[in-house]
Amino acid sequence: MNSFGRIFKVAIFGESHGESVGVNIDGIPAGLPLTVEDFLTDIERRKGGNQRGTTPRKEDDLPIFKSGLFNNKTTGAPLTIIFENKNTRSGDYEKLRDFPRPSHADFVAHQKFGGFEDFRGGGHFSGRLTVCLVAVGVIAKKLLQHAHGTKVAASILEIGGEKDLEKGLQKAIDAKDSIGGIVECRVAGLPAGLGEPFFDSAESLISHAAFSIPAVRGIEFGTGFAAARMFGVEHNDAIIDTNGTTRTNHAGGIVGGITNGNELVYRIAIKPTASTPKDQDTLNWNTGDVETFSVKGRHDLCIALRVPVVLEAVTAMVLADLMMLEQRVKRLI
Repeated sequence: MNSFGRIFKVAIFGESHGESVGVNIDGIPAGLPLTVEDFLTDIERRKGGNQRGTTPRKEDDLPIFKSGLFNNKTTGAPLTIIFENKNTRSGDYEKLRDFPRPSHADFVAHQKFGGFEDFRGGGHFSGRLTVCLVAVGVIAKKLLQHAHGTKVAASILEIGGEKDLEKGLQKAIDAKDSIGGIVECRVAGLPAGLGEPFFDSAESLISHAAFSIPAVRGIEFGTGFAAARMFGVEHNDAIIDTNGTTRTNHAGGIVGGITNGNELVYRIAIKPTASTPKDQDTLNWNTGDVETFSVKGRHDLCIALRVPVVLEAVTAMVLADLMMLEQRVKRLI
């Protein structure tokens, strides 16, 4: 439900306009140095209001440690971190309550939870909770660096089909609408042997985690869907040394569900923000009629702008758990 992992176990909680959102992480080795300052760079990358096209809602997002940390070192006990919600405008959502937003979780949340869900700001379905994932990523990336010198980095490849990101964003601004994008993640220094055949393949677990990011609509590893248009001899990655290094990397660093020691490369497709200011038709719950309405409030013009650091986080989360399963992350002291 709200948790992920087998040894490096992550559970998120909270709602967008509740008192706070937070995360509990179990399985962190004792002795990992950790301070508030470790989180600031990645949390700043995720924030809205820092760049054109993101929501003007701004939160301090300073991590508050509630357990699992003593003298700036992890204790080995579960680590609990909360982030306070201070800049909320719940009234914006009271006006929308009659209209489940198209392509948003409003309707399905109402059906699943019988109207008891916190609908303000999307509640537990909100991208607000990705700050919790980013916090997990800070810790997971530290563990990966310590264990194997592994580095995780993600970037935006295109917005609205444009490799010139500003041009793609301008298309949305001119249309007074939201727009989607593609984000790529690369992992260097990854050891071979992580993952299992079939159900716990490395790409299965990464895909599972990646789809926890709101607005993800597709994923591909290495050459991805382009492989369907290639010949076998063209797509096959020739192994050129005893370390398993390959001349090409169409597989994206995973073969048979297991990492092969080459760079891990995959991409995700991010849909346009569902909460667009454009007039739309949708059901009015009270009247039972389809009516025209417009979403008000503070929303991202392009969610993809804020996704790279979140994608890094969920990738590192999966890889940290896989490394622990292989006993590649041990005591830090």
